[in-house]
Amino acid sequence: MSTAAREVSTADRPAGTPGRLPWWTPGDWNGLFGLGTNVLLNVIVLTGLCLAVVQIPGDTVYGRILPALGIALPLGNIWYAVLARRLARREGRSDVAALPYGPSVPHTFIVVFVVMLPVLLRTQDPLAAWRAGLAWAFIIGCIVLLGAVFGPWIRRWTPRAALLGALAGISITFISMSPAAQMWQAPWIAFVAFGFILVGWLGGRRMPFGAPVGLVAVLVATAVAWAAVAAGWSGILEPSAVTQSVADLALHLPLPSADVVTGLQDIAPLLASAIPLGIYNFTEGMTNVESAAAAGDRYSARQVLTADGLGAVVGSFLGSPFPPAVYIGHPGWKAVGGRVGYSLATGVVVGLVCFTGLVGTFLAVFPMQALVPVLLYIGLVIGAQAFDVNPRRYAPAIVLAIVPSLAEWATGLIDNALAAAGTSAEEVGTGALIANGVVYDGLRLLGQGAVLVGILLGAIACFVIDRRLYAAAITSGIAAVLSFFGLVNAVEVGVNASPAVTTGYVLLAVLLAAFGWRLRQERDDALDDELLFVNGSLMRGLELHGHLDGAELVEETTTAPRYRVHAVDGRHPGMYRVADDEEGAAVHGELYRVPAEVLVRVIEGEPAGLYRGPVELADGRLVPGILDHRARAQEHPEITQHGGWRQYLATTSPA
Repeated sequence: MSTAAREVSTADRPAGTPGRLPWWTPGDWNGLFGLGTNVLLNVIVLTGLCLAVVQIPGDTVYGRILPALGIALPLGNIWYAVLARRLARREGRSDVAALPYGPSVPHTFIVVFVVMLPVLLRTQDPLAAWRAGLAWAFIIGCIVLLGAVFGPWIRRWTPRAALLGALAGISITFISMSPAAQMWQAPWIAFVAFGFILVGWLGGRRMPFGAPVGLVAVLVATAVAWAAVAAGWSGILEPSAVTQSVADLALHLPLPSADVVTGLQDIAPLLASAIPLGIYNFTEGMTNVESAAAAGDRYSARQVLTADGLGAVVGSFLGSPFPPAVYIGHPGWKAVGGRVGYSLATGVVVGLVCFTGLVGTFLAVFPMQALVPVLLYIGLVIGAQAFDVNPRRYAPAIVLAIVPSLAEWATGLIDNALAAAGTSAEEVGTGALIANGVVYDGLRLLGQGAVLVGILLGAIACFVIDRRLYAAAITSGIAAVLSFFGLVNAVEVGVNASPAVTTGYVLLAVLLAAFGWRLRQERDDALDDELLFVNGSLMRGLELHGHLDGAELVEETTTAPRYRVHAVDGRHPGMYRVADDEEGAAVHGELYRVPAEVLVRVIEGEPAGLYRGPVELADGRLVPGILDHRARAQEHPEITQHGGWRQYLATTSPA
């Protein structure tokens, strides 16, 4: 067996420790000051909401809620670091980035305004509101744990464009828009930080002395803000607030309690938001896992969702109503050099901040406008990724998947604006709003369960584009069932919760199925030249993978169970399709998006005898792949039983 078949590109191996991921790299500084800023911002925001909106006593916020986060978040960061190192060892790479982790941003606002605030207004008891939030977070965690069972199956059969399109919707609305608006509140600070981020991260330019881009951006912008305060030009920061925040520092350690059980005694009102939000949580987790896979790091959705679910359950018993979750943004942190250290260090820093009450000090020292440009950058990267890693024909489906998040975001703005005016949409009336160009009722329904709705609509569009009309009809039927029970496109959970929407989805399913039946005899044998399925030495870490430089990994997948494989001269596999009445097997491989110039290089570098031909994948798609002629392949030992070339290599010893 040729040792070259086992070699990994030296560019992907750390010096001295093949296949191992260093605990810290220079790029981790960028990730730390980026992700760390992101998570600290969210911790600062949720602290302010607990104190100002729900009026939870300070000793509960600083003594129970924040210390609980200080335990849950570092544990999650440690787990994701372990997963990253396992992946690096398994694939012999040093460019693996750990998944980012922190308190879920949408859930932060929902548990405050939808769960805890109504309880406060009804009971006038902030602690009762807090306990309701704990129970709600516990339910969320349980639903996510159920998602860990079904999530991988959903991810396998859902088009990537739909998953990433829904994620782009979140990034454009909830990740990008608020930071962008905050930047324009004090652009003379924000533009300084944003300039460094644009040049350093988006433009890929090195900072003076090799300093981390995120650190330079935040410190220089903060220095500008304090200089303006010292000169008397602005009052955006107050020196006295820094002094007071330092005086308030104290060590608080988390203690488990039965408060979550007390909150569960009035569980019925919590289910209306907990069930759809739990589904949202595990679908968002799947989209983030898919986003990481598109960037080259393929993690187990089941392991990720289990960690998220346990984080919410453990956090609720320790005192936190804020479910943690795998974060959007993995490709961005990987692009700026983050590996394992940035995630671990973020967990440690956030833990210390939560245990000591340093949140107040950070808020007093750093102006918000120096911090939020980081969030805008992450929103840009994730929004662009959906279009970058999918074939161009899916662009309309991606845009469709974004639309529900736009509706949810717009509905929130309308509700908040009306609340600030001392009224509500119900009091103003739908007719009056429509007469003034605000289609509130439609926006509200469209935005309910936005992530799941985006995935469903995006998947329907992808299936139609691929002429898989029966799959599109089934997806529309699933949407009808979910809307019937109020899990999407409905104001509340219940039976027949949204009859008009359910009827619409049913009619769409019937229409799509009718077209599928009408066109059932038409066959489109055209192959997508942008894709290539590889199952041999072109795969990552193997001898010819360098020929795919410039191609993008779409997914790891398998063929339909219609193929056999032989080891040709011990150098590469020879795969061929068997007849319909013969026994075949599914063969593991990797699907790539391949530019024309890369495809030419691949074809020219292929071993003699192999050719490019149609390969049927497990989901029924027909894509170009690398095949061998049956008669030639059968002259060599059969390895079909191993399931693929990489699995076969794992059973043999180096030459």
